[in-house]
Amino acid sequence: MLDRILTALIKPGITRLAQGLQSLGLRANQVTVMGFLIGLFGAFLIAGQAYLAGVVAIFISRLFDALDGALARLTHATDAGGFLDIALDFLFYASIPLAFAVADPAHNALPAAVLLAAFIGTGSSFLAFAVIAAQRGLKNLAVPNKSFYFLGGLTEATETLAFFAAMCVWPQHFATLAYVFAALCAVTIATRIGWGWRTFS
Repeated sequence: MLDRILTALIKPGITRLAQGLQSLGLRANQVTVMGFLIGLFGAFLIAGQAYLAGVVAIFISRLFDALDGALARLTHATDAGGFLDIALDFLFYASIPLAFAVADPAHNALPAAVLLAAFIGTGSSFLAFAVIAAQRGLKNLAVPNKSFYFLGGLTEATETLAFFAAMCVWPQHFATLAYVFAALCAVTIATRIGWGWRTFS
């Protein structure tokens, strides 16, 4: 819901940083993989109950995620790069609830499982819409420069990161935060399924 607003705010700074990476000879796919590995390191820190260090790694990881797209647009965006980016993004997002479950299985395992189930719903509805939209040649003009049709919703990257940050700052409230965010994801799933059904009918 907030992604477009945040993207517009940080775009100038991200573009300048991407230009710096380009001058160093880095490629977009390299930045994608580095961001993913930093994100996994954040999950590892959370699993070890180093929550604040974990959230720092998460935000660095997502900075790299913003930079890879900007760098690709400065050079040459490819379908392979777009595929790698979205695949690793979904793996990263799934790793964080899993990390909280590992950190405190007795209290966090069930809410983490509920949240992961919600992530499957948001991810599958997102990707299913993108596949059919591509077959029909549909473009989302509100979110240009994406490798696929980017279907929004109530819970997008910005909201997810905000909840991840809250979980790391208040890990004792992970269960409550996970259930609340899963409920918000359910709204996103419902709206995406409804939008997809109306669009493709």
